Formats: sequence, structure tokens, C-alpha cells
Amino acid sequence: MIDNKILEDAAMSDEELDNVAGGTSYEIADDSRFLNSLNGSCDRYGATKIVFNGMFSDSIKTEVENAWATVGIKARCDYDLYRATSNVYSLNGRKITQEQARQHAMKVVGKQMSESDWKW
Repeated sequence: MIDNKILEDAAMSDEELDNVAGGTSYEIADDSRFLNSLNGSCDRYGATKIVFNGMFSDSIKTEVENAWATVGIKARCDYDLYRATSNVYSLNGRKITQEQARQHAMKVVGKQMSESDWKW
């Protein structure tokens, strides 16, 4: 369950969210696997495919961001090959963690999953 006080303290404007660096190809791959298993809103991708796709196109990142939007989460799934970063997730304009985003998504869809249900 998401603690509303934590969400209030972590609130960021859309402008602030747009200036935050994105995450790793592994996080995007996990997001694609999770969302594919949850509601089929995107395909499943591995980190290597995301890196090679990202050199020429943003199509996978956009697909995963759109998949998050189907459950009410705004996600920024950029990644930087040269420094460690994290994906950014927000709910109603407030920054949340990847796990909080997953918990919200499962609640919206009405389906509970453990990591072993989607990370295969």
C-alpha cells in the first residue's frame, strides 16, 4: 500500500519530472516483462535489445511508457549508457518508486503477482 504522506513529500511538478534523468536498460526490460505479464500492454524485451534499439529509435522506451500510462502511471524510461540512473515514475504528479508503481498497477488491474510470475 502506498503511504500518502510519502507521496505528498515526494511531489514533483511535470516540469521537474521532465528534467530528471531516466533509468537503465535493465529497469526498462523489467518494466516490459512486468507490464506484459500484468495486462499485455507491451511486449517483453531484454536489456540488450533495448540498448541496441535505443541507438536508433525510442520505440521500446515509448512503448513501455505508454504501457505504464494504461494503469495511470507517468513513466520516464530514458537511460544513459555512461552513468548509473534510475527510471522515474509518478502518480498524480508525485514521484514514486518502481515498486510503488507496480503495486499501484496491480491494484488497478486487480491482479497480484510475485516477481517469479513475470520475471522469466
